[in-house]
Amino acid sequence: MPGDEGQLKRRLKLRHVVFIGLAYMSPFAVFDTFGIVSRSTDGHVPASYIIVTIAILFTAFSYGKMVKLFPVAGSAYTYTRRTIGSGLGFLVGWAALLDYLFLPMINALLAKIYLSAEFPSVPGWAWIVGLLVVITVLNIVGVKITATANVLMVLYQLVIAIVFVVLTIRVITADNAAQFSLGPFYSMDMQTGSLFAGASVLALAFLGFDAVTTLAEETIEPKKNMPKAIFLIALLGAGFFTAVTYFMQTLFPDVSALSAITHDIAAASPHIALYIGGIVFQTIFLSGAFISVLSSGLASQTSASRLLYAMGRDGILFKKFFGYIQPRFGTPLLNIVVIGIVALTALFLDLNTATSLINFGAFTAFAFVNLSVVAYYLRQHGFRIVRSAVGWLIVPLIGFIINVYLWYSLDMVAMIVGLSWTAIGFLYLLYITKFFTAPAPQVAFEEAE
Repeated sequence: MPGDEGQLKRRLKLRHVVFIGLAYMSPFAVFDTFGIVSRSTDGHVPASYIIVTIAILFTAFSYGKMVKLFPVAGSAYTYTRRTIGSGLGFLVGWAALLDYLFLPMINALLAKIYLSAEFPSVPGWAWIVGLLVVITVLNIVGVKITATANVLMVLYQLVIAIVFVVLTIRVITADNAAQFSLGPFYSMDMQTGSLFAGASVLALAFLGFDAVTTLAEETIEPKKNMPKAIFLIALLGAGFFTAVTYFMQTLFPDVSALSAITHDIAAASPHIALYIGGIVFQTIFLSGAFISVLSSGLASQTSASRLLYAMGRDGILFKKFFGYIQPRFGTPLLNIVVIGIVALTALFLDLNTATSLINFGAFTAFAFVNLSVVAYYLRQHGFRIVRSAVGWLIVPLIGFIINVYLWYSLDMVAMIVGLSWTAIGFLYLLYITKFFTAPAPQVAFEEAE
């Protein structure tokens, strides 16, 4: 039909959206933080996954409602702007920008952790700088990783993760000292505060589960299928992460057991791979880890540079710099370089602090998605309690409270950096709105897609 020209076509079924969402949640994310969370929770990583899953499910419920109302890109930024206010929406988007800016840093740090386990004689900084140079150059020249390649890389990681679990179970059953129990989920001496601190780090594994909301215009029956997809992605991801860490924690129930195979707890996973499968499997495992950080690093730097470009193009940031496109390659070269430079902070941070920096923006976004549902309800019904109050008021309020508590449990350095970043955003908002006498700027996400 002529009227359909230039519009997105609805071709994605429920299963397509679910797979795309699972692809965003890299299978190898489960290995990235196991060591540090096992230390902080004293051997209760699966229990922390249960806590963060509860928070994610409440938030997924709110995402499902919001995507029905606003089936466009922008996620938490758009929902907050349209239900609460443009100024607050800007600040939520500004805080969430931390995710985009620092995700390449996480991948560089993980590259150092994984590859240093295989090549301990190579300085750690060399892996960080090397990966960032590679992904920066590839992004500048406009490399495109096809959907097929992404699917294959995700499947490769998934197969390795499954083999990892099988080998772990084999060692557990052959080891008289290890036994299956509920210990990883509950023990008399477990501390609630440490479990929430661990959960605040593990949210990294769920980043991107909300990304499928941007596919609403291409999904068949989006009001029916999109909420289902969000819940399925969250549940399947949570089940996978919890199961894998349960077997890992059963084999290595506490930090002392992990310390027996490595002095670097952050790099526990590759050493576990060596312990359960020998040098051959460790090499295969590290190949999957490298593919994970390379593909994720490319994608995250691409996304971050395009977001900065959208903000520059729309005059929110300095247009001549952030809105610049390099004529030969057709890419936002300056933005790509900026993201690469920011990612070099991996040279000075540990994994716990770096992860918390990412999750500062994530928990801010998650909390305000829940709050957006409440704001929409109050706008429609005021303070009258109607039959829909449970789904539109009580459930999102619980989700909001859980996310705020997890946000409060973040690493102190991350809190200082995150709050300072938000304060800068507020001062910048005052400047561009002339002390709120002019409307808050907005990003035209639809144009940036």
